[in-house]
Amino acid sequence: MGRLDAFRQFNLRNWLRDERQSRKLILFIVFVALLLDNMLLTVVVPIIPSYLYNLDEASDEVSNSTLAPLQTTPAAFDRIVSLYDNTTVRLSGSGGATTDGVPSAAPTAAGAWPPQNSSDCPRSTKKLINENVKVGLLFASKATVQLLTNPFIGPLTNRIGYQLPIFIGFCIMFISTIMFAFSSSYALLFLARSLQGVGSSCSSVAGMGMLASVYTDDEERGHAIGIALGGLAMGVLVGPPFGSIMYEFVGKTAPFLILAFLALFDGALQLFILQPTKVEPESQKGTPLLTLMKDPYIVIAAGAICFGNMGIAMLEPTLPIWMMETMCARKWQLGVAFLPASISYLIGTYIFGTLAHKMGRWLCALIGMVVVGICIIGVPFAKDIYGLILPNFGVGFAIGMVDSSMMPIMGYLVDLRHVSVYGSVYAIADVAFCMGFALGPSIGGSIAESIGFPWLMTIIGIVDILFAPLCLFLRNPPGQEEKIAILMETNCSMKTRSYSTQGNYYQGENMDPDYEDDYD
Repeated sequence: MGRLDAFRQFNLRNWLRDERQSRKLILFIVFVALLLDNMLLTVVVPIIPSYLYNLDEASDEVSNSTLAPLQTTPAAFDRIVSLYDNTTVRLSGSGGATTDGVPSAAPTAAGAWPPQNSSDCPRSTKKLINENVKVGLLFASKATVQLLTNPFIGPLTNRIGYQLPIFIGFCIMFISTIMFAFSSSYALLFLARSLQGVGSSCSSVAGMGMLASVYTDDEERGHAIGIALGGLAMGVLVGPPFGSIMYEFVGKTAPFLILAFLALFDGALQLFILQPTKVEPESQKGTPLLTLMKDPYIVIAAGAICFGNMGIAMLEPTLPIWMMETMCARKWQLGVAFLPASISYLIGTYIFGTLAHKMGRWLCALIGMVVVGICIIGVPFAKDIYGLILPNFGVGFAIGMVDSSMMPIMGYLVDLRHVSVYGSVYAIADVAFCMGFALGPSIGGSIAESIGFPWLMTIIGIVDILFAPLCLFLRNPPGQEEKIAILMETNCSMKTRSYSTQGNYYQGENMDPDYEDDYD
């Protein structure tokens, strides 16, 4: 009875008000925000290539029917249209049947047409290859706009706090989702994708900055960011198969309407817990964005994020088209092909969110970059959808290693070398992430069209492998002496080096001081 009375007296609003300052609830809100953002990011991956191809096919058919010269009324049963394999069969009076005007042998049984005429295979391979550029530009528009917005969002969070920007991000994301649901032209889809970039910039920069500010211990911060990246991974995991299955069996509008309802739930949580109407600027002025961008260690960490994610960014627009071209893949298969990468990314971020702190985040990122490169090169060797399981699994797992290592390092480098205000540095991290997803689809689509999908994968794989050794520089970054004194109270997996007029000495675990002679 005691538990029943306690349940009756439970008031959700009062509980939310009491738990408003809970770090776990803030982590949950950031988790949900990243989940929705990346579900919307990836749910379009299997939908857009097929949808745009069908739009172009429909417009071409309308144009051809309009331009076709008027002909005399054909005799009865002059043409038979097969709804199964999208072919038109012309019946000649004395000869055999012709398919689209070309004589062919009559089928031996009803519906027994050759496999190459299957509805799963595109009728125009050349037109399908040309879709690479359009799809690539559409996918890249979100990351490009986000890339341009991030430099403004980072300093803005330092001035007004994190609560209002993350709520504005929710509002913009909701509008973008509704536009995706009801847009039926390339221009409107492009606008919706670009608008998503603004909302994603607000959500990701403010969310990561908020986590770094409430989780001040390096190990706890790494664990919390690993959980938050699990929301990103979950969105990447659920998005493609969810979108492809809903598109195949329900239609284009349904998955976006479901995401819109989930976005409303996240907005309600933010209203109750974060109180976005309040303006709470940081207590100290953060390091200027330009100064952080000149820091070579931050640049290396950002580069690892950029090139690590560029591989999967190039796969998103080009892999479905390559599968349609070489495997005659069905709509639902276009999204399911990304399932191994999504599952392994979720596993990788969960495992290495904590493990990377113990083994050394620089080492974790270095191994991840090499594995990404090797697995990306192996993708074009797949002959069917089952052959994509192993390389895609490796790509997702390795990117999880890189992201779960580099995101905490960005906050740690600010603590070590600059003022501990995190909006600007996570704006840089998000810029790096967006550069991968902006350059990847836009450049990848053009390269795939000109030299082919296998060469595209080879190029980006080699770039990842060549970049990996730069992570060695993150092993012992130098820092300010007064900041090292504070940070050394916690056990940090990264060795640090500080400079003084008395010489150069190391500080960190198992490091021996190396004093030089005093200056006269």
